[in-house]
Amino acid sequence: MSEEKSKDGPVVIKKYANRRLYNTQTSSYVTLDHLAGMVKDGVEFEVQDARTGEDITRSVLTQIIFEEEAKGQNLLPIKFLRQLIRFYGDSLQAFVPGYLDMSMDSFTKNQGAMRDRIAEAMGGGNQMIENLTRQNLAIFERATQMFSPFGAAAAGRKSEEPAEEKSSSSDVDALKREMEAMRRQISELSQRNK
Repeated sequence: MSEEKSKDGPVVIKKYANRRLYNTQTSSYVTLDHLAGMVKDGVEFEVQDARTGEDITRSVLTQIIFEEEAKGQNLLPIKFLRQLIRFYGDSLQAFVPGYLDMSMDSFTKNQGAMRDRIAEAMGGGNQMIENLTRQNLAIFERATQMFSPFGAAAAGRKSEEPAEEKSSSSDVDALKREMEAMRRQISELSQRNK
């Protein structure tokens, strides 16, 4: 499944009208699962409509995410998806892709340290994961407020402490449930790999 990285740029994948995908480097048909594997292996590729030559990489990558989510590989929280949808058509929509790129780059750079922290937390309490989750939520909320500065200021004036504590408490409870589900999934995966 692993292909060599092309020296002349990304691997070109042609998508035909019958929805078949053709890897021009290996001269073979591939599937969305194969493309997902290429992404995980760090192989850069571009998907082009075979008839028009149009770059359709974004829609194919989105389709891969949709397929993974449909298989039960839930990575994108519902709250995040709703917030993301709200930005479509917003005057600050142009800033969101850059922010998300920067956030994912930062997350990717720190994933080794996060894995170590999660492993430590799995052996003991879940305080470290809760703290990390709170930090990430705070960063995301600050970014959301940055995109909606007037709405955030007005909301800050109207809100009372008890309402904020309730929301924070329910968010923490939801995160605890998600962490427990992740813990069970990791346990199941480790049992399978033995």
